[in-house]
Amino acid sequence: MMALFSRRARCSAVIAAGGASDRMAGTDKLFAELGGVPVLARSVIAFAGCVEIDEVIVAVRREAIELAADLCAKYAGGADIKVVVGGDTRARSVYNGVFASSPRSGLIAIHDGARPFVSAGHIIKTISAARAHGAAALAVPVVSTLKTAQRGIVSGTVDRRGMYETQTPQVFRAEIIKAALTGALKKSLDMTDDCMAVEALGFPIHIVQGDRRNIKITERGDFALAEAIAAAFDGGAPENGERDEIAATRSPRSAVTKPAAARGGRR
Repeated sequence: MMALFSRRARCSAVIAAGGASDRMAGTDKLFAELGGVPVLARSVIAFAGCVEIDEVIVAVRREAIELAADLCAKYAGGADIKVVVGGDTRARSVYNGVFASSPRSGLIAIHDGARPFVSAGHIIKTISAARAHGAAALAVPVVSTLKTAQRGIVSGTVDRRGMYETQTPQVFRAEIIKAALTGALKKSLDMTDDCMAVEALGFPIHIVQGDRRNIKITERGDFALAEAIAAAFDGGAPENGERDEIAATRSPRSAVTKPAAARGGRR
């Protein structure tokens, strides 16, 4: 199949970090630490250090703007990064981030800020697939037995053949995801990932084999597994490995852009 882009298209990354951590018993999961590094910082490090990413946009709650800007300044390694206000839903947060991206970007990668273990290799593979096909998402085959139930009683077993659990990043041609998100918000589509908005347009999405370590932290109990993955993932703190790699490929100063309403505060 001929690539949709004959030469390298600019790619913006949107990290969705506007959630309220409702299931975390009062802990803000995005700023909680894993191996001494905040959850959100791990996602920032991965995308800021990826050679295929030209800018990073982080969409956060309004009250977390200053905290997120300080975090990005510390961990972005000189990458071009913006912090924008998210919305009251994930779809609105992603929409705000996508429409804050550079108009020169031909591709947009969207990632859950609560997935701290994505690798540069998986980011690059997903971008490459989107460059060729227009839309791509990391996913892993479903391995658990799935049941349907009514009133707590099993009513059937779901055939898991051909079933996948999607992950992020999910990468799309810019014009596709902008049209898809605009339509999804107009229809009040209840989205659990960004592929759903693109599916509603009838556009095919290419699957890229994901990694089961690329978990999403949702509940407080997920931190035990995440700490174990962090220990294996790091082999030491990210600042000794991943951040050194970023420093070798990025300029020494970090350019963090805040929303106008947040500027002029703490520096």
